[in-house]
Amino acid sequence: MKHNHVKGLEPNDTIIKGDLDGKSYKISIVVASFNGDIAQGLLEGALKALDECGTTDIKIIETDGAFEIPLIAKQCANFSDAVVCLGAVIKGDTAHFDHVSHECARGIQDVMIETGKPIIFGVLTTYTDFQAKERSLPDSFNEGYEAANTAISMCSLLKQLV
Repeated sequence: MKHNHVKGLEPNDTIIKGDLDGKSYKISIVVASFNGDIAQGLLEGALKALDECGTTDIKIIETDGAFEIPLIAKQCANFSDAVVCLGAVIKGDTAHFDHVSHECARGIQDVMIETGKPIIFGVLTTYTDFQAKERSLPDSFNEGYEAANTAISMCSLLKQLV
């Protein structure tokens, strides 16, 4: 995860930020199985990141599509410190892409605000299959990997703000 120094701050100024020590957190991953090969790549990226963070308490919940993710994420928030939401919505020839991607993003944001827990948006919203595949490869650009790191960092940050 990239962390840049905030301009205008002196080296001795206190900045509170999260870390990637995930040993004590319960993480749920909600993955939409539609566009399965891409979803699998995102899931593998997320699991790799959580392994690197030392997170062992992980539940994986599969739903059919991205539109259903917010409801499942809300349920998972009851027993998780954070929820990582993964899937892929790829533009086609109809307005379906616009509706699903917008409502999925809005729903995930609503769940995060309502529960006060990190509900991380790792759902790809791309114009082409190529763009989605590129973001689900096992490399440093994997959005599932990035989303899982964000979940751990946010858990850590919230813990410090209590």
